[in-house]
Amino acid sequence: MVSFKLMNEDLIKLPSPEGHTLAIWKISEPEIPTHHHIYMTHGTFSDKRICRGIAFFLAKKGYTSWIMEWRGHGASSIPKEKYNFETIAKNDVPVAFEYLLNQLNIKVLSCVVHSGGGAIMAMFLVHNQQYISKINSITMFGSQTTGAGNSIKNHLMLYIGKYVTALLGHSYASKFGRPHDETYFMMKLWYDWNLSKRFLGENGFDYDLHLSKITIPIFSIHGKKDTFVATESGSEQFLQSFPNPKNKFLSCGKANGFSENYDHGRVMLSRNAEKEIWPLVLDWIVENNLKISN
Repeated sequence: MVSFKLMNEDLIKLPSPEGHTLAIWKISEPEIPTHHHIYMTHGTFSDKRICRGIAFFLAKKGYTSWIMEWRGHGASSIPKEKYNFETIAKNDVPVAFEYLLNQLNIKVLSCVVHSGGGAIMAMFLVHNQQYISKINSITMFGSQTTGAGNSIKNHLMLYIGKYVTALLGHSYASKFGRPHDETYFMMKLWYDWNLSKRFLGENGFDYDLHLSKITIPIFSIHGKKDTFVATESGSEQFLQSFPNPKNKFLSCGKANGFSENYDHGRVMLSRNAEKEIWPLVLDWIVENNLKISN
């Protein structure tokens, strides 16, 4: 993997209006001037670690990355109140963007997000459309909202997963090596999106009706082995919600010339991804770096 030596990895703790602390990590190479700034975030059951490898890779190319950890994840504080995807999109991401664009006066960002971080990015932009012109491009790894239940088997797995999580009150992902568990309240929206095939907020707000307003170029990267969390058809369908002719979809597997059929995690973080996929993300960022950061 890319060497972390001589890299700067600085933790900034941002206060939220609700009284909790939001962690954002600045990853940069002290010997290389910053060409551009990248906003990153993770998905469920995760934290900054899924983003860290590609952030260091980009730092060596002169890009400063800012990894936001959701409330209750990583170095962010654990709030007492319940939260879900919509809470993070409407309350946490605006704190990070306010800090980066208004306090640091960064003019424009590129974005790299994993899994549920893609859904959250879409929800955030629907409610904060003033930031659309401030983003050069988005790279989504394994992101979709309504396509997990695309087979009888997957549909049954969704029903069982929702029922078991509701019964237990939270997942036991940490027992299987994942950094975080998630509560049923957090996961309910995701299960409902995929079971109903509708991308709805808690109060019935229909996000699908507003996704066409997000005209930022998007590169959607799918792992060929990911046949449940972010299926190929679900990932493609989500990308098609955003009307930009430059949008690009890539399924990473042996049939397409890759060294492995990547799964949901390895497509973003693995030695093979470092060699085969991260350079493609860099090319995408460079190609769409039409506005200067600072």
